[in-house]
Amino acid sequence: MSKLTKSSTFVAVFLRNLGRFLAIDYGKKRVGIAVTDELQIAANALDTLPPAAALDFLQRYAATHSVELVVVGMPVNLNGQPAAAAAGAREFMLRIKKRLPNMPVEMFDERFTSKMAKQVILEAGVKKMGRRNKELIDKVSACIMLQSYMEYRNRKSKIENPHD
Repeated sequence: MSKLTKSSTFVAVFLRNLGRFLAIDYGKKRVGIAVTDELQIAANALDTLPPAAALDFLQRYAATHSVELVVVGMPVNLNGQPAAAAAGAREFMLRIKKRLPNMPVEMFDERFTSKMAKQVILEAGVKKMGRRNKELIDKVSACIMLQSYMEYRNRKSKIENPHD
């Protein structure tokens, strides 16, 4: 087998084994959803749904795409304590675990993601009426949280495995 064939085979096997990460920005009115690409390099805004429809969407998405992990945003106050909305996010996480029992689910600090999403939307040149679109803000918030989660995971991996 040539070097090129061995490399191509390794890359194909490697890519097949990676799953996407999904992020959930849970709210009582809307759930923002973001997803990574297949290489887990970048987060992309995916959708915003009513909470009642979000679990069905997640189940369908996980059945048709390779999903490795779901990350649910944990609302946290500036002092690091869970915010009032944290109970709803935890409950939603438990519902995901019940609906998708084999899917790993983690919670991750979502502090400032809505504020950062509004800034990103403003800097993108979205007109004033578009900036008021709460669905857009929620899915961009989920995207920012997911990108932060991936950066956190990479830093943690480098600390735990400094010679890799």
